[in-house]
Amino acid sequence: MKLLRLKLNSDFRSLQAGFEIHFLRDFDKAKMWNFMPYCLVGRNGSGKSNILEALAAIFYHIECIYLNYKPEGFEDDFHIDGSEREALHIEDIKGAFDPKKCSVDAFELEYVYFKQGSFSRAFSSAFDSGYEARILISKNVGESPKVIWLNRDEIEKSKNFELTRIEVKQFLPDYVIGYSSGENEILSLPFFKMRFIHYDEYEDSLRNETGYAQPEGRLVYLDAQHSQAVFLTNYLMQEESILDPIYKAIGVKRIKQFRIIIRQGVPVAKFRTEEMSPALRPDELEINNVDVFELTYNLQRRPESEKKDLKAIDKLKNCATSQFFDSENKILYLDYFVDKAGELKKAFQQNFEDTFELFRTFQILLTLNLHEVDVKLKQDLYKSGSLYVNETVPVLASDKRLMRFKDFLIEKENTKVDILSKSLSDGEYQYLHAIGICLLFKNTNSLFLLDEPETHFNPDWRAKFVSTLRDSLKDPVENEHLREILITSHSPFIISDCHEENVLVFKKDFETGKVSAERPGFNTFGASVNQITLKVFEKHETIGNYSNSVYTTLYERLEAGENPDELIEKADSELGDSVEKIMFINKALEKKK
Repeated sequence: MKLLRLKLNSDFRSLQAGFEIHFLRDFDKAKMWNFMPYCLVGRNGSGKSNILEALAAIFYHIECIYLNYKPEGFEDDFHIDGSEREALHIEDIKGAFDPKKCSVDAFELEYVYFKQGSFSRAFSSAFDSGYEARILISKNVGESPKVIWLNRDEIEKSKNFELTRIEVKQFLPDYVIGYSSGENEILSLPFFKMRFIHYDEYEDSLRNETGYAQPEGRLVYLDAQHSQAVFLTNYLMQEESILDPIYKAIGVKRIKQFRIIIRQGVPVAKFRTEEMSPALRPDELEINNVDVFELTYNLQRRPESEKKDLKAIDKLKNCATSQFFDSENKILYLDYFVDKAGELKKAFQQNFEDTFELFRTFQILLTLNLHEVDVKLKQDLYKSGSLYVNETVPVLASDKRLMRFKDFLIEKENTKVDILSKSLSDGEYQYLHAIGICLLFKNTNSLFLLDEPETHFNPDWRAKFVSTLRDSLKDPVENEHLREILITSHSPFIISDCHEENVLVFKKDFETGKVSAERPGFNTFGASVNQITLKVFEKHETIGNYSNSVYTTLYERLEAGENPDELIEKADSELGDSVEKIMFINKALEKKK
């Protein structure tokens, strides 16, 4: 997909109603086949991160409307008037989600979606190899959003521009992937909401005994737990030539070993009853003689089924170098030792159909760590527009988690002993995971929202980030257009690797609160860090504020008539080389003449 424009018709965070941003413009369309991450830049508080937050909120809202599965009580199913509601005290149990209310409550979002092959029999043969559908999602205050296929009549013999429920899902991104280097709770909030929906979807599949393959929702967020899953998945399933640019940058030689621990004794009630609201904790179910399922039941082969009918946990067991089941505590320990001959990687690649299947396995197991979150907390989270997720969602102690990684050892360059993955620096983690999440989803028609991925990078890594991303995602030309990557950044190095048409500079008038987003007005690609700092961030000095104040004092002393030679000597002895030093020395020499 490729974003075209976003217009907000209601206030959202620091962005006022009427704010509009144009991404791919008609006269830039010829370049859309190239690798084109958008770089959203500006000073702190200028509103650039609000764009990522708005897009995440919009796609979460659309997703929730069109999901086939929705948790019980998620939507308001009571179609009665206010007086009846009040008389029946129904307000307290009103659904958590209202399709007519979104945190971005009025908007227009337009994008191009690329379809492979024919959409229906009505297509002409000219579009059999693929076509571009121009999609508009619009919402007014107090109304549900509409999804419109603007150029449908050009491709299909149909005048039904507004898409049906079934059709809408064919024109949404395959995935919306979020990543934030800091604690951007507003960006992560819709992703965490979707994660709870994923959990309830799995739990209800147990009760209905329908089996479970993967979560329906498309939102994926990379937090600390999922970052280890991404690291492992890429290492075990991707070609080494693809991984080399990432690993060389941070000195990773290889993963030596890791352990996966799965608790297989977590009970889930087979039937929901009135008495179970609020829900009983897992450790209270058996005490209260509640008929239960074991939570991982859907992830293991049934005893009566054929051996080839392997489930997620069975496949992980097949790949393990050694395994042990603690029958007393019902805990499965799977150990993996990575051999230099590559036998462990072969085992994973033989047992898992593709990279995605392995990641989905980890994703499902990690989602089940939410098993102790009660119904009331979920409802509060679903209704929230500004909840601090990390303060609200309990982080289970290690021994309470259904699944966790342990003893994750890495061999690194210039280290005498192997290190735990948790021992990587914040910058190494960021580099590994920001690029890793893009690599994992690179062949999907997806939207990537990366909020300041470079904050912990050293200058060398900041300079390499875009090129490493480019090398890792290098694909045949026909796949380049599938991805849309948005990066917010304060780094002149990242801006210098982006073309002008893909840089959006955010500025905020702090008197009126109005935010604008415009192209920089000069060729950013290959521009010097100094020029970008000056023109984009309006920072004229190339040195720190304190050292610059020393030059201010030297200029004052020069104007007061002090000896220029002595002042030049003082500047040369006390201050390092810089443009500011050259300018001062030139000024002092002129004064001397």
